[in-house]
Amino acid sequence: MSTNSAIAYKSPGVVEVVDTPYPEFELRDGPGVNPANIGRKVPHGAILRTVATNICGSDQHMVRGRTTAPAGLVLGHEITGEVIEVGSDVEFIKVGDIVSVPFNISCGRCRNCKERKTGICLNVNPDRPGSAYGYVDMGGWVGGQAEYVLTPYADWNLLKFPDRDQALEKILDLTMLSDIFPTGFHGAYSAGVGPGSTVYIAGAGPVGLAAAVGAQLLGAGAVIVGDLNEERLAQARSFGCETVDVSKGDPRDQIEQILGVPEVECGVDAVGFEARGHGADSAQEAPATVLNSLMDLTEAGGALGIPGLYVTGDPGGIDEAAQVGSLSIRLGLGWAKSLSFATGQCPVMKYNRHLMQAILQDKVQIAKAVSATAIALEDAPAAYAEFDKGAAKKFVLNPNGYIKN
Repeated sequence: MSTNSAIAYKSPGVVEVVDTPYPEFELRDGPGVNPANIGRKVPHGAILRTVATNICGSDQHMVRGRTTAPAGLVLGHEITGEVIEVGSDVEFIKVGDIVSVPFNISCGRCRNCKERKTGICLNVNPDRPGSAYGYVDMGGWVGGQAEYVLTPYADWNLLKFPDRDQALEKILDLTMLSDIFPTGFHGAYSAGVGPGSTVYIAGAGPVGLAAAVGAQLLGAGAVIVGDLNEERLAQARSFGCETVDVSKGDPRDQIEQILGVPEVECGVDAVGFEARGHGADSAQEAPATVLNSLMDLTEAGGALGIPGLYVTGDPGGIDEAAQVGSLSIRLGLGWAKSLSFATGQCPVMKYNRHLMQAILQDKVQIAKAVSATAIALEDAPAAYAEFDKGAAKKFVLNPNGYIKN
């Protein structure tokens, strides 16, 4: 078994199906692999045959050329798979297990992992805390938009589904556990959402929609989702959210029409650094817009959950400051209002087991909420292009035929 097809970033706007090496229990040199990780032994890992792997908005940032991702980087960090080989140090995960793979790669042994801060593991990326599959500056662990993928620290990282048949029946829901469902839930949770809360979520892409589902699961009284894309706003309304079209002006005014007051208790940024302005400025990129808007419309003493991605290197930034991730945010306003902020990668393992149970017990239908759409691996380039145009879908790659339409 020596072949492995995968999706690789080639140049801005271009991804291709490529042949890439079959995984080994050692990290080899390749596009984006940190030199200090080359030759790293992975006896604690597992090789998976991919069951499902999703296209993420974070991938789209790279594909647009808005990061320093190198050509040839194999993409994909939202992985669900079947274990087909285990390393010599793997004790509990077994061949045949169907598992969810947290997009955070973590060792389970460092101080941060022991404190459940798996998004900032200290041992998997030589350059900085935190790592992920198939992502720029994340250590060079090969991505999972492929037929096969290596996952390190398998006993620690992999979430085994309790029943194979049930898992495959609900696979379009369960595949969201690798990233967007925990990430959206984390945005709502860290914004302080609880029973009866009023919540504004900026962004109706898959993470924003997942945040809306998470807010509902947490008992929010009113969930309002804002976006420029009417198709995505309609998707939010399909499961009970109120919506705001920010191309029509300041969200505060529309929020007041919904709630009777122009503020909410909890704000979630599910947009990130490619934000656009509001109203007449909606055609222009303005990367601090969402953060400043949320500080304005979140009531004093409230909190902001910020799962939207912000980067330290953006070649396409609108100015020199934006190109290094330096944004003109109104921190004074946030300070004056005593707002709390939660940023960074979602620590997936903090939430994924409980969210799995919510899916298995039919408490939530996340696949329907985000319009999960299964496609073949060879259709990924077209799906990336469609997603880039704002399609209100979550594309799920089905490279080995596990998903039956």
